[in-house]
Amino acid sequence: MIPRTKAIALKELKQLLRDKRFLFVLIFFPVFYLGLFGYAVNFDVHHIKLAVYDQDRSEESRSFINSMLASQYFDLTIYITNDSEVREILNDKDAQIVMVIPVDFSEKLFRKENAKVQFLVDGVDGNTAIIISNYVNGAAQNYNGKFQPEILAQVGAASYLPIELETRFWFNPSLESTKFFVPGLIAMILIVTAIVSVSLSLVREKERGTIEQINVSSINIIELLVGKSLPYVIIALIDAAFILIVGYLLFDVVVQGNLLLLFFCTLIFIFASTSIGVFVSVVADTQQVAFSMAIFISLLPSVILSGFVFPIESMPWIIQILTNVTPAKFFIRILRAIILRGVGVQAFWDQLIYLTLFIFFFLGLAAIVSKRKEKTT
Repeated sequence: MIPRTKAIALKELKQLLRDKRFLFVLIFFPVFYLGLFGYAVNFDVHHIKLAVYDQDRSEESRSFINSMLASQYFDLTIYITNDSEVREILNDKDAQIVMVIPVDFSEKLFRKENAKVQFLVDGVDGNTAIIISNYVNGAAQNYNGKFQPEILAQVGAASYLPIELETRFWFNPSLESTKFFVPGLIAMILIVTAIVSVSLSLVREKERGTIEQINVSSINIIELLVGKSLPYVIIALIDAAFILIVGYLLFDVVVQGNLLLLFFCTLIFIFASTSIGVFVSVVADTQQVAFSMAIFISLLPSVILSGFVFPIESMPWIIQILTNVTPAKFFIRILRAIILRGVGVQAFWDQLIYLTLFIFFFLGLAAIVSKRKEKTT
């Protein structure tokens, strides 16, 4: 028994050592993703984009704004000048929180009354919204602490809060995590389905030897790649429709935006995902290698780097750059904009451009690699 087992193990080891691509996948990717998990898996929220609508424009209001920025959690991105800008800024994700300081802010402070300050928080990601709200409360308490001893001594009151906060959560007022995760799940399911199915379909032709018959026909490489992808594009669109229906029936996730726009954006994303699957199929020579590469390329980056679970803004800058390797990052932003915010294409047109670049880049790269392989065989 032992000699036979040893012989089989040696045979398998030799085959594995000969398959350099599969060996590279097995050794490199686990180490690579360990580093990614270490830096990217972080529920802390930093560099919160803060917009300020200061209607008072006094020395006291500026002092309160500076106290918020001194907490090192907030980055001041925009000064708002009128009411109409507030919704637009939150819709376009130019800010995660808007601070509205009323016109009588300094006047109420001088009269030793409670000055109310309103905070409008993007509530799409309930976990992040709660953390932001806690940071706001902490910063306000620090500011209140500077005034309380002096004013309490003057007015002889038992307690006094110079600034009273009013926090409102937009787009997801109940902070339901399901509404945040469903758009991400749509992107996750679609990208894995598209990349794995397309890559295995083309590699299967190689293993069966039928790819030789296709190569000697009048079909060019672009026609082959696009033709093999189209059936899986249709299946992925059907999957997307079912996911939306189930999301509505089970989790009450209603599409707030335009359904035709959602269909168009989903189609672009599926083409981007299938183009990656086409590239994997050209590089891999066996279904085993194709499946392993497809999972590593689709599933893990989509979970870690897309913003599906972990906020990208809180990652180190080098990891933020690396998040651009997965089209799921751009599609999840589009989905949350359409499904939860109900906004139009003006809020995410740049994300569509990125997805289109994925299509041309990977299809072009696949065509180049395929032609080089044909020349060497």
